[in-house]
Amino acid sequence: MQRFAPTHGDPNGPQRPDPRRTAAVGLIVIVLLVIIGLFLVHVLRDVSKIQDCTMQGRTNCSPFR
Repeated sequence: MQRFAPTHGDPNGPQRPDPRRTAAVGLIVIVLLVIIGLFLVHVLRDVSKIQDCTMQGRTNCSPFR
């Protein structure tokens, strides 16, 4: 039976990315998606209010507050 010394990899070979960096990038992506989602909710809510106003036959439906 032949025993081999454990190898620790080639120091010049490909290195694995830092898991903290990968987690930080994932967190930033999630935060951006939440911000975009909240923005869309507010825009769609405002559009819905204007549509409700016009569907009731009102003529003073202003998108500006």
